[in-house]
Amino acid sequence: MHPPYSPRRLLLSLASVLALAALTTGPAQGAPPPPAPAPSAAAPAAAAVTFSDEFDGPAGSAVNGSKWQIETGDNVNNHERQYYTPGAGNAALDGRGNLVITARRENPGNYACWYGRCEYTSARLNTSGKFATTYGRVEARMKVPRGQGMWPAFWMLGNDIGQVGWPASGEIDIMENVGFEPSTVHGTLHGPGYSGAGGIGAGYTLPGGQAFADAFHTFAVDWSPNAITWSVDGAVYQRRTPADLGGRQWVFDKPFFVILNLAVGGYWPGDPDGSTTFPGQLLVDYVRVSSDAGQPGGGSGPVTGLGGKCVDVAGAATANGTPVQLYDCNGTAAQRWSVGADGTLRALGKCLDVASGATADGTAVRLWDCNGTAAQQWAVPAARDIVNPQANKCLDVAGSSTANGARLQIWTCTGAANQKWTVTR
Repeated sequence: MHPPYSPRRLLLSLASVLALAALTTGPAQGAPPPPAPAPSAAAPAAAAVTFSDEFDGPAGSAVNGSKWQIETGDNVNNHERQYYTPGAGNAALDGRGNLVITARRENPGNYACWYGRCEYTSARLNTSGKFATTYGRVEARMKVPRGQGMWPAFWMLGNDIGQVGWPASGEIDIMENVGFEPSTVHGTLHGPGYSGAGGIGAGYTLPGGQAFADAFHTFAVDWSPNAITWSVDGAVYQRRTPADLGGRQWVFDKPFFVILNLAVGGYWPGDPDGSTTFPGQLLVDYVRVSSDAGQPGGGSGPVTGLGGKCVDVAGAATANGTPVQLYDCNGTAAQRWSVGADGTLRALGKCLDVASGATADGTAVRLWDCNGTAAQQWAVPAARDIVNPQANKCLDVAGSSTANGARLQIWTCTGAANQKWTVTR
């Protein structure tokens, strides 16, 4: 049982984020919904990696500055005890392919914290200004520290936090662990009207009394329009959609950046005590972000959907405005689609197009000369939606029909089977 109030972290004193609001959030209880529908039998296309850090390099070296910035300072908002230091003092490569974020009971720099002279040092990294993503799979393989007062986290913030503040920016907590729960991690959403103790989330507990500090584990979210799914080592434990928010605003269809940190103490985990051993270390094997969108050189193949049928150009015609439909898979050129590096989906030398560039539910999709407009831009997240970002709507089979000739359209993303697709190349 978590405490009734679990404040969150504050983005600290980097020049690029001085305007960011103080954060006070934390996981909230919630029963995990059923796992997301299993993919169809057809093999999905390999995802395109849009960000990756494998943390290879000499022992003691700092993180790659082209990918990460290091935050500095303390955090009065959560009453955390650590001071986040610059450089490689508390965040360095170990020479064996890991980033090690180390929390120490020390203060060689005579740092001042909200409570006086700081008692601990640690590190916090983010990709703000260097990398942000909308949708896809965001994952890290990590081994957390053990001990009362330890608070490792892998999370994301909306890239617009400097303009709209928190919690309007949104926050996606991919993994948080507090030392007094050695077998449990939490995944949580925070946004306007559901932040702090009101965050929407759930916990995942290892079986048999295992502790997360005993071994590396992979923590991930699969993120698509109007849906985010959490997993540990591939086991899905919750899926959240706008329906979980009780009418409050869903703020997760825009770019977010990535954060890694190890906090010490605070309202939620409580302070270290005599049982806590220092130094405490968060080991990160890798961080990867991937999406099927814009995968160059991927070849062409069928796009299969509802009832195992294929996305098909009606009559294999190449005239502008030819309808796109669902049809029995037959291996013809009318069913061979390629995902272009420019964000297009192409067949028969033309592009999948939203009629007249409209954004309304039920707008038909069709074949049209490729023209570089937003009506021909498609994101293909790992969650198997095909999304037109301009409309923020999904490719959809009208009426959920499996009949040959069922027309395709765009519709508000619901996560239903008539909006799930497998792109095979």
